[in-house]
Amino acid sequence: MQFGGIQKTSLLDFPDRIATVLFTVGCNLRCPFCHNWRLVLNPKPPFLDEETVFQILESRKRYVDAVAITGGEPTMHKDLPQFLRKLKDRGFKVKLDTNGFFPKILEKCLPYTDYVALDVKTSLEKYKLLGAKDLTGFLQTIEMLKTGKVDYEFRCTVVPGFVNKEDIPKIGELVKNGKRFAFQQFISGDTLDKKFRNVEPYSEDFIADLAEVMKKYVGEVILRV
Repeated sequence: MQFGGIQKTSLLDFPDRIATVLFTVGCNLRCPFCHNWRLVLNPKPPFLDEETVFQILESRKRYVDAVAITGGEPTMHKDLPQFLRKLKDRGFKVKLDTNGFFPKILEKCLPYTDYVALDVKTSLEKYKLLGAKDLTGFLQTIEMLKTGKVDYEFRCTVVPGFVNKEDIPKIGELVKNGKRFAFQQFISGDTLDKKFRNVEPYSEDFIADLAEVMKKYVGEVILRV
């Protein structure tokens, strides 16, 4: 595995843990509101190799014993399961962020994963706006998590224009009977599409209203606003 970046300490990326965040390169989607688009479109060296990553992790293990893998899209990489196994062998807790489009790789990762965050970006009909052509793998991943043993959350960054009130019941049906759903505030800034760099985020009250609707479908709703 090679990584496009590292955040040595994060209080936000792994629920109830202090974690180191590793960023993989490449993604199958082209979300216009993506903040990590440089890792997707034009990743540039120097990249971090596994040996360097493990040196950093081991040197900080007394302070940080958890690792979150994000991207890009981590499950595009066929050697990801082996890397996660090495993390577990070294005693680290592992969280994996994914868009869910590569369920076969994800399934191989689950034995070495403590927590999965699956992005549910919008209702199914809008996924074509993100560059998605075949949603079969994504739907398989939703069911895999709902019926599996690994702790997980479905999460949605509430992007104006991509997530509206009428989308929430449709998303709710997708994740129905799921364990946990998290709404995250959209933050404008250095996004792939310049049109989203000055988009005004929804208010906290608006997102709270969306959460009330989602409570009909899942066991727990979390707000990160």
